[in-house]
Amino acid sequence: MRQVIVSNVVSLDGFIESSQCEIDWFKVNDEFMAYAVNMLNAADTILFGRKTYQMMAAYWPLEENIKGDPLVANKMNTLEKIVFSKTLDNVEWNNSRLIKDNIITQVQKLKQQPGKDILILGSGTIVSALMQAGLIDECRLIVIPVILGAGNAMFRDVRERIYLDLEKTKTFSNGTILLYYKPNNKI
Repeated sequence: MRQVIVSNVVSLDGFIESSQCEIDWFKVNDEFMAYAVNMLNAADTILFGRKTYQMMAAYWPLEENIKGDPLVANKMNTLEKIVFSKTLDNVEWNNSRLIKDNIITQVQKLKQQPGKDILILGSGTIVSALMQAGLIDECRLIVIPVILGAGNAMFRDVRERIYLDLEKTKTFSNGTILLYYKPNNKI
């Protein structure tokens, strides 16, 4: 069965974006980019909510971003992208498909199909819904040593306590820490 893996950058105070939806506080270095390439190489599908999809679709196809990060850009531009949105009418970024409803059922079906990992980047509402439904197999938090004071939390819509087991960690030279967690609902 395919694995659904969340990989999100988060501030020390638990936000995945500022209150103005900015991500300019991310600390990206060569180690982070190597992690991104390895993660994308292990996947064949990315799940997005509307906001994250629109942000990524406006960024990765641009020539200057392709030249700046060719390996990541190639993966982002060629992998299958599934967008969950009730408000969008179409999606135009290469290899994108729009699904308007039944997110839980759709992801259950995706997990049963042959293939590589399924990634979720950003998309806090999607992460919350799938975490509550028990469909997230691994949660990777890339903790940036910054306190934003306010913003949008990744798990803001989770209503029940969910325990996670720490599987491993990686510390980057710039102070960023990558935490690998697996949900554990046996506690």
